[in-house]
Formats: sequence, structure tokens, C-alpha cells
Amino acid sequence: MAAVHHRYATVQGQELFYREAGPADAPVIVLLHGFPTSSFMFRELIPELAGRYRVLAPDHLGFGLSAAPSAGEFGYSFDALTELTAGLLQQLGVTRYAIYVQDYGAPIGWRLALADPAAVTAIVTQNGNGYDAGFVEGFWKTVWDYQREQNPETEANIRSALTLESTRWQYLAGEPDESLVSPDTWHHDFALLSRPGNDAIQLALFRDYATNPPLYPALHEYLRTTRPPVLAVWGQGDPIFGPDGARAFADDVPDAEIHLLDGGHFLLESAGDEVAGLILGFLDRVSAER
Repeated sequence: MAAVHHRYATVQGQELFYREAGPADAPVIVLLHGFPTSSFMFRELIPELAGRYRVLAPDHLGFGLSAAPSAGEFGYSFDALTELTAGLLQQLGVTRYAIYVQDYGAPIGWRLALADPAAVTAIVTQNGNGYDAGFVEGFWKTVWDYQREQNPETEANIRSALTLESTRWQYLAGEPDESLVSPDTWHHDFALLSRPGNDAIQLALFRDYATNPPLYPALHEYLRTTRPPVLAVWGQGDPIFGPDGARAFADDVPDAEIHLLDGGHFLLESAGDEVAGLILGFLDRVSAER
């Protein structure tokens, strides 16, 4: 099994943690995690991909083992997180790469692609939304209410997403066999989520998520004109981003590969081997065609 290296880099004065594995001269895939996790979510996927690819998995600022300056010290936004990711890739000499996006990783990946369309060789989206159709209103109404108006009621409601029970729910909802999901996952994420000041960081990003849907028309135009290879592999039981979000990619990339699997938001926890097989087959086909 491929060795996984655990490294730090200073980008724009901020310390970022990242995991790296695979041959230095192999095609690159960048794994971009979501809320409330980190590159920890890729701990089992990385060795699976690293036999044939150079794999990079950073922790976004404020997440995982990356630095977490207070919301008063750093302006947390998806633009800012994207700039740090781009800076890390530049520092590592990476100019061409595939992306795997999940949850918050998606708007970061979309910004990278829109800023430099020629850099992105392929897209793997695992419950990483890019269409209005993907939003499940039952979950997102609380977020939308908070974005529209910040008051004691909307803030109290959105803070429920920062609890241990909500973190557990994100891992288990939609999973046909909950026993396949290790409790280590939500306890690990909650411990980092609970660091002093992290709540303000997450509230800032909940507010800033409102900037992501307005990017979708530009994303769709990019997909239609650039036609990057797309693999959408989706936990169809996800109560946050529903399967319509996966199907929608075919509207702009007709030959997109779409797979709806039994599982939820964090599909890797219960179907990691199947997802890895789909990704490797997809990337191998993309490499052969280029």
C-alpha cells in the first residue's frame, strides 16, 4: 500500500496541513473536503488512488489540522479558501490536476476551475453540488433563513448544525447500514469543530455560502464550453444534496458518468471501495483519451 505523507505548508502567511501520496511525476488529483470534516475523510481513499496518481488532500483553513485564525483575524469566505488552495498548488508546482469535490469542496473546486479552466483535467463530484436542483429544502431552509437575516432566532437555529448530534446525523442519515460508519468520524470532526472560536468561523462560512449559487450559471457555461470529463458519484440518500444534484451535471456534460449509490452525505464511509473503483476506472479512461 502506498505511503501517505502528512505535511504542512505556509501559504499567504497561513499554515495549511495536507496529505500527499503517490509518484511525484504521476497525474495529480486534488481532494477537496466538505463541512465539518477535513482530509481525514480521505484517509482510506488516498492509498487506493496513490498507486497510479499523485494525490493531494489539503485541510481548508479553519478545518482539520490547518491553522484556524479567529474570524476577527481572517475573513473566512469561499473566495479566500480558494485563494489559499490555489496558493498551495502553486507552491507545490501543480499546474494540471483533476479535482474530487464534496460539500464545501465543491464551491472551492468550481472557483479553481473558473479561474483557470485549462488547469482542471477532470472532475469527480461526490455529493458536491453545482445546481439548484441539488439542494434539499428540509436541510437548507435553516441556512437560507440565517443568510437572509442574522438575529438571535436564526443564529440559534443554525448553531444546531455545530452540535455532536448534528455531526453524527450528517454521517448516518441515508445510510442503509449505519454499522458500516465508524463513530470515530463524527467524534473526530466534532472535537475539531468545538475548538474555541471555531463556531464563529463556521457561522461566517454559512453566511458566505450564499455567494455560491450565483456562480452556478458561470459553472454551467464552463462545463458546456470546456467539456471536462465529469464523474458524479453520489450517496442517493443524502438529505443535504439530493440525487437530482448528480443528475443535473448531464444537462451540461451529456456524457457525464453518473452513479447513484446506496449511502448518504459521507459516502466514502460505507462504500469507499466501490467509489475508489469508479474513480480509478474514470481517471484511467480520461488519461487514455488524452
